Amino acid sequence: MGRFQMNRFLFALAIGTSALPGVAQAQVMPPATVSQSISGTRLDLSVTGESTRVPDIAIISAGVVTRARAAAAAMQENAQRMERVIAALRAVGIAERDIQTSNISLNPEYHHQENQPPRLTGYTASNQVNIRFRDIRNSGRVLDVLVVQGANQINGPTLTLDKPQLALDEARANAVAIGGARAQLYASALRMQVVRVVSLSESGGYHSPPPQPMAERDGMAMAQAKTEILPGEQKHQVTLSMVFELR
Repeated sequence: MGRFQMNRFLFALAIGTSALPGVAQAQVMPPATVSQSISGTRLDLSVTGESTRVPDIAIISAGVVTRARAAAAAMQENAQRMERVIAALRAVGIAERDIQTSNISLNPEYHHQENQPPRLTGYTASNQVNIRFRDIRNSGRVLDVLVVQGANQINGPTLTLDKPQLALDEARANAVAIGGARAQLYASALRMQVVRVVSLSESGGYHSPPPQPMAERDGMAMAQAKTEILPGEQKHQVTLSMVFELR
């Protein structure tokens, strides 16, 4: 191909390419976004905002542990007692959505003796459900009923909010206010002024740890006492990283 023909080919290729909107758009790209520089003094802060709420949900694990020499017998007894526990939950008004199976297990038990192989002595069956109590102050009474119906293992509670978003949003607003006030404090000490917030990021919200789980309770002991669960008060916190420009 001669030089004249080559030039005509390149010219035609350019005309054809410009007629394709997709290709033309790909060739003309907007410039990359560049972060704004800080002309003054940079101030980096980490602030935590808090809000307090009384928990309105208690999550408690309750279940049945049975032991028998045969695996089938351990599972059968467990199933019978667990049916009574579930029926008791329904009878006191616990909704189906608030009852969730968390664990079912069957494990062999062995007797260990020195210089002897382990000897199978029986089986342990366990069935646990997580119960979401929406009436915390009434949950202790319900647990006592469960024990009477055959529950012999109870753990919890985990106390929380049904709708934590409002509490977290209040903590966020408090964190922003704290960050602004702290930036003003630094600026005043430096004889400067806060110009603007350059960036803000959230590292996550959380609440104060729930109480330690209750140990496994003996059914007879629980049946003789009245169980009470106190909701107390819970802190919800949000931590923000804020960057200010001072001049």
